Order: sequence, then C-alpha cells, then structure tokens
Amino acid sequence: MIARMKVLGLDSAGGQCAVAVLDGERVAAARAEAMAHGQAERLLPLIAETLAAAGVAPAALDLIAVTTGPGSFTGIRIGLAAARGLALATGRTVTGVGVFDVYAASVPPTARQGRTLVVAVESKREEFYLQAFAAAGAALAPPTQAHPRDLADGLPPGPLLLAGDAAERLRAQLTARDIAIAPGTNAVDPAWVARLGGQRVSAGAVEPPRPFYLRAPDTTTPRRATAP
Repeated sequence: MIARMKVLGLDSAGGQCAVAVLDGERVAAARAEAMAHGQAERLLPLIAETLAAAGVAPAALDLIAVTTGPGSFTGIRIGLAAARGLALATGRTVTGVGVFDVYAASVPPTARQGRTLVVAVESKREEFYLQAFAAAGAALAPPTQAHPRDLADGLPPGPLLLAGDAAERLRAQLTARDIAIAPGTNAVDPAWVARLGGQRVSAGAVEPPRPFYLRAPDTTTPRRATAP
C-alpha cells in the first residue's frame, strides 16, 4: 500500500454494517454491527462515526473501497451507493473488492499449511457460495454456487480450512472430512477491505465497483395489464 494513504473500507454485503479507516498500515478506527436489515439507515452514520473516531475528514481520504459481493442483493447495493456517493462528494477514487478475496486475505498463511482454503459465503438459501484457494493464496477455481447434495464432488480433496460467514453451516455438511475453521473469519473485516483496495491502487488495478452476484435476484415480473 502507498505509504500513509488513508483508505475507507466498507461492507454491507452480508449480515452486517462494517467500516474501517486505514492510515497507512495502521487501523485508525473500525466499527462493525451485525444486522439482517436496516443497513440503509445505519451505514452512513456508521461511516461518519468511524471517520470521527479515526480523526480523518472525508476530504482527507485517498481511497474508498467497498465489497461488491456475493451476498445480499440489497446490502450490496447499499454499500455501492454509499461508496459512490461519498466518492462523488469528495472527488476521491472508489474501488470494489470481492467478498471471497477479503475472507481469503484475512486468513494468515500459517493457518493454511497442509490445507486447502475454502471460503463459504452465506446465500440465505440451502446453497453455499464457495471458492477454493491454494495454500499459497491463489484461487483454484472461479466462485460457484453449490447445493449441499453436490458438495462431495465439488470440493477439493484432502484436509480443508474453512472461512466465511457460512463456514460453520458448511462444516455441518462435511462430517466425514478433515475440517478446520479459520478463527476470526465469520464476518468480513472492513480493515481488509481497505487494505486490499490500497494494494490494488499500488498495483494500478483499480476498477469502478460493480455488484457481483452468483444467482439472479428474487424478482417477479409484473403481469401485463389486459384490456377490459
């Protein structure tokens, strides 16, 4: 990360509102509140509270990083709207970070030794959102959506290390496997959202954030009105 860059990290893609401010490599302030609903009302005040706790004015930020999914359709949109609105107001750059990447980055290398990392993200359905990573950190395959009946064929062989907000639920489906769960990875860490955003700026890989979904929204097409 560029030395002393101030980065705001946001997450409302899952079951929380979470905000962190990084000043260089230091976490200047961080807040996270678990919630299934109400992110639209809570995220902006939480951003203001976290910036105040960090002693950083919005105009002093260098970058805004936000999770793009997968997760809740509404939560993803709320986070993206807040990040884009703040970027528009301050003239700062905004970039998106995938939830799988955040979870994977937050697992220390020492915990991965001898195990394949599988990040499991909650879908609020029977299915899991999954992505596997090698011990060295590289993704082994693109993210996927998997039903419990397909797990036996869809997961890598050998010992597994699970992370993500659906890790415990996934472990319950894998009683015959050698499974461990990475501690402290049951929710997205907004400091890692900020950290990955800063790393992408340093690598020249910043792209405008776009929502990332693994299934279509639960919507109903309106009926066409018929003539009387």
